Amino acid sequence: MFTHPLRKYRIIDLTNVLSGPFCGYLLANMGAQVIKVEVPESGDLARQLGADAELNKNKMGASFLAQNAGKKSLTINLKTAKGKELFERLIETADVLIENFRPGVMTRLGLGFDDLKLINSKLVYCAISGFGATGPLRYQPAYDQIIQGLSGVMSITGDDTSAPLRVGYPIADTIGGMSAAFAIAATLAGRNGDPVEAVFIDVSMLASTMSTMGWVVSNYLIAGQIPQPMGNDNFTASPSGTFRTGDGPLNIAANKQEQFETLCDIVGLPELKTDKRFSHRQGRLQNRQELKHTLERALLGKSAADWEEELSAAGVPAGRVLSVPEALNHPHLRNRGMIGRFDAVPQVGKVEVFRPGFKLNGLSPQVDTPPPLLGQHTEEVLTDLGLTAEEIAALRQEKVV
Repeated sequence: MFTHPLRKYRIIDLTNVLSGPFCGYLLANMGAQVIKVEVPESGDLARQLGADAELNKNKMGASFLAQNAGKKSLTINLKTAKGKELFERLIETADVLIENFRPGVMTRLGLGFDDLKLINSKLVYCAISGFGATGPLRYQPAYDQIIQGLSGVMSITGDDTSAPLRVGYPIADTIGGMSAAFAIAATLAGRNGDPVEAVFIDVSMLASTMSTMGWVVSNYLIAGQIPQPMGNDNFTASPSGTFRTGDGPLNIAANKQEQFETLCDIVGLPELKTDKRFSHRQGRLQNRQELKHTLERALLGKSAADWEEELSAAGVPAGRVLSVPEALNHPHLRNRGMIGRFDAVPQVGKVEVFRPGFKLNGLSPQVDTPPPLLGQHTEEVLTDLGLTAEEIAALRQEKVV
């Protein structure tokens, strides 16, 4: 199926929490066979993270459920000789390894890129870390919030009274995972007809996050403008930002001249089109706050939903500011089929997960199986490697798996 373009590839997911698991989840949705290798008994830390204490206790935390559907779970103790031997046998069968340990950890285990490429000369080894495998900060521990701060993201989030402010979800972890998935897919795609050799992909969450800050970074590098926190205002245009209405906030992005003029007519302020303060783009930027207050006095006359409908119909981009539950239950999102559902998942019950935000030939890439229980597929994967039931039982007894 075209919706599963990576179906011939086996991915070993040796990652924890978010950046690496999200990468593996994206690849699984594209059809890759993803085998999640976890520590016996404890597993991925995300199994114990989430808003439901009972799920955390059962090692099926909501944070784990969010990005591990479609994977198989195998437990191996990599600190034992037999565990490393098993892992190496698994690598022989793999196309890709993803890990998000701090640089140097895998090398100390004897399982670094230079070790594993001797076992599998075609291996794509993807290492995700806070700062990358080189540079003076490479060994420094990093979580999402640390990267948000060091990247400059927090310095431009909020306004002059609230900045620096953390983005409300782990954006740096997520971008790191997306960058890794893109690099892996591109590397696999580039192998058609070319000599194949082992490849080391070095993903830095810091650099990945900053690479998405294009306009902000360019305004400084090229134009010398130091980025400032602007709250809910769009620094490139006016009126463009969040406005008060009769019953709540509304985002309006009248970035083009014709959109501004249409907005003026709809809210009953046609005189603003010829007002010297607002008639041209630069003037609107220079008089942003005055224009905003003038528009808000008119917008208070109707609800955000009414203005959204009226402005959108006239070609002026507008949208209410929704809560997460409101967004997830929006008819448009449901129509697009962006939420997958699994019924009767052991120890969990019903599980809903968000699918990747794109379609292929009109179909949403998706996985067929729910997030796995810890070690659920250990016997299956080891049998596939050629181990007998007796050998697997012995490894369990020795706590290797």
